[in-house]
Amino acid sequence: MRLTAVLRTGILMADVLLAASGLRAQKPDEQPQTKEAQAKEALGMPARTAATEYQAQAQAGAITIGAEFMGHSVPTPPATYSTDDYVIIEVGFFGPPDARLKLSGGDFSLRVNGKKNALSTEHYELSFHSLKDPEWEPPDPQKSKTSLNTGGGGAGGQNDAPPPPPKMPIELRRAMEQRVQKAALPEGDRFLPQAGLIFFLYRGKTQGIKSLELIYEGAAGKATLTLQP
Repeated sequence: MRLTAVLRTGILMADVLLAASGLRAQKPDEQPQTKEAQAKEALGMPARTAATEYQAQAQAGAITIGAEFMGHSVPTPPATYSTDDYVIIEVGFFGPPDARLKLSGGDFSLRVNGKKNALSTEHYELSFHSLKDPEWEPPDPQKSKTSLNTGGGGAGGQNDAPPPPPKMPIELRRAMEQRVQKAALPEGDRFLPQAGLIFFLYRGKTQGIKSLELIYEGAAGKATLTLQP
């Protein structure tokens, strides 16, 4: 009887220990890296399979950077937009397994046509005022009731002025801006691979660009990527 009681006590203690260990495994603070990784994967653009899938590649320490010139196009996973004021470059960072890197769009500059002064990156939000959706078609302008009146008088001439250009509905513009925000290069300490868009102020036509050099100086080291205009 005494032996049986000891065995039962041991079994109960084992069950308690197993249950306790199971609860600890489920605590949120026991898996910070997993949740952190999932949250960070939701930012930026999906990285391509490898840096070789980009237009140009360069090595900065143990990190490989891929980049591709997008011109005035602003590609996002759901749709591609455009801006006349900025040129866009998609960049991707790749490293060994479990590699992390501090990312910043400010680590990049862009030399256009060999000019001495390279362009600095601009915050993606600055592109919003010139952002356009090529797929959006404004509604057909409707003639006002007053313009259909055939009565005389001087008031009729005022209705001949062209109407103001139609504006994109606020909900569509907000969705467009949110997509661009998500596609921009993530900032801060990130697990690799990571990818995203960086923005440079350039209002000229891309046909006038003969050479492009994307310069990186960041936590991984230094690198220069020669891009195709």
